[in-house]
Amino acid sequence: MTQFKHGAFILCALFIPALSFAQQGVVLEGRTMASAILGEDVRYTIYLPSDYETSERYYPIVYLLHGYTDDDTGWLQFGEANRIADNAIASGDIPPMIIVMPDGKVSWYINDHQNKVRWEDMFVDEFMPYIEGKYRVRKKKEFRGIAGLSMGGYGSLVLAMRNPDLFAAVAAFSSGIFTDKQMQETSQEDYDNFWGPLYGGAGLQGSARHTDHWRQHSVLDLVKNTPADELKKLRYYIDCGDDDFLAVGNATLHILMTEKEIPHEYRVRDGAHTWSYWRTGLPVGLKFIGESFHR
Repeated sequence: MTQFKHGAFILCALFIPALSFAQQGVVLEGRTMASAILGEDVRYTIYLPSDYETSERYYPIVYLLHGYTDDDTGWLQFGEANRIADNAIASGDIPPMIIVMPDGKVSWYINDHQNKVRWEDMFVDEFMPYIEGKYRVRKKKEFRGIAGLSMGGYGSLVLAMRNPDLFAAVAAFSSGIFTDKQMQETSQEDYDNFWGPLYGGAGLQGSARHTDHWRQHSVLDLVKNTPADELKKLRYYIDCGDDDFLAVGNATLHILMTEKEIPHEYRVRDGAHTWSYWRTGLPVGLKFIGESFHR
């Protein structure tokens, strides 16, 4: 009996590492898609669940957007998205899913006001069809989510709110949301360098910065001006640290959505604009999106 137990223990000890290895998903970096809209290749990193290469099933998908100055590897290198997804799938917190991380550069994931850099058009009209044609993806709204941090949190909210028939849920972390007052009070140098090229040209001051393009792409204006029934087509998870410089914009979003009776989950945790905050938030955000893939 003792010998049997000893042998069984050795067998389990050998098996457990093999099982752990088998549960690791596949990460592909440095992939590109040729974009006619942007006139250049778009880089992306993709996470495929562990059984992707051995099964014939089709998977739900989450588009995961990086922050300002990062690239498609940010969520992988600093956010450890693959490890988080592996653990969440193994524990049953999320269903097996494909996670795609495109390189948004510093586009804020929208078309600029001159329509010279048409990132949103590229994403909706080229990138999503390309990804969902190349990989085994369930091509329905109910199996598609979007998430992101900072610039990517803003991008995920704007893309979802402007295209509510494409996504089931959005998880936005420390989103780059600014009030009209904050935009007015931004220093001239920062406005001219960051916001002018995007929303309406350099040199604008005060309320002149509230251009039509700003109104069309402000998350707060989208909540105010989009019919409630359209906004309710999505499930929302909003998370921002109490010490984050973007806390005011995210709190304002929560208030506006509450006043408009748009169901959403709003979280304020102890933390700032840091990777340690986003790494602890991603498992919960993915679980929230994953619940949307169930019936």
